[in-house]
Amino acid sequence: MKDSVYQVITDRIVTLLEQGTIPWQKPWSTIGSGMPQNLLSQKAYRGVNVFLLNSTSYQSPYWLTFKQAKQLKGSVRRGEKSTPVVFWKFLEKPSEDLDKKAKQIPMLRHYNVFNVEQCDGVESPASTVKLRDHDAISSAEAISGGMPNRPDIRHGGSRACYRPSTDQVDIPSPESFRSAEEYYSTLFHELTHATGHESRLNRKGVSGSDGEWSQFGSTPYAKEELVAEMGSAFLG
Repeated sequence: MKDSVYQVITDRIVTLLEQGTIPWQKPWSTIGSGMPQNLLSQKAYRGVNVFLLNSTSYQSPYWLTFKQAKQLKGSVRRGEKSTPVVFWKFLEKPSEDLDKKAKQIPMLRHYNVFNVEQCDGVESPASTVKLRDHDAISSAEAISGGMPNRPDIRHGGSRACYRPSTDQVDIPSPESFRSAEEYYSTLFHELTHATGHESRLNRKGVSGSDGEWSQFGSTPYAKEELVAEMGSAFLG
């Protein structure tokens, strides 16, 4: 059972990487209480669960099971996909020696949760996080604003990415980043990806669609990520 739980988590992390999401790198905060937690019990998730839940695109930190959503008189919308979380359950094994206490045997288990944004009829607490005041860096603004034929930049949400098919950069709001420098570093990374669009440098692996570049582990993916990181560093 433990091996199968490890496989569930490994598969989830690999899927995120294939989608271009690195679970342990996120220089911005989600809107809410900060740490992912169960809506019903109010308990914060711990360990690898923090990475798994924070790597999703939802702004709310509140999660619940399918059964809990029904318990709150709500429902999970049809077609929504769950996120796995793991926990240890301790079972008691009676000792053969009557003078000794029962043994505690740890069992690794997993179950699936949904974000409140995936549900209908479920209310969650209002945001309690105070976002950082963004102090724009004029030289960095000049670089991004002066990019020829710049792609559409859309602020909001909790994911940073470049979409070649729509020539669009998605990035969280500047206030949600830990610092102005980290905001511009992320923006420059995505804008460097955008230079590969067919209307600009027509770089192999970016031009045409989201297909070839999005294949994690492929040569075009590795080259493109290196290009974006170097571009961000040079501009920074």
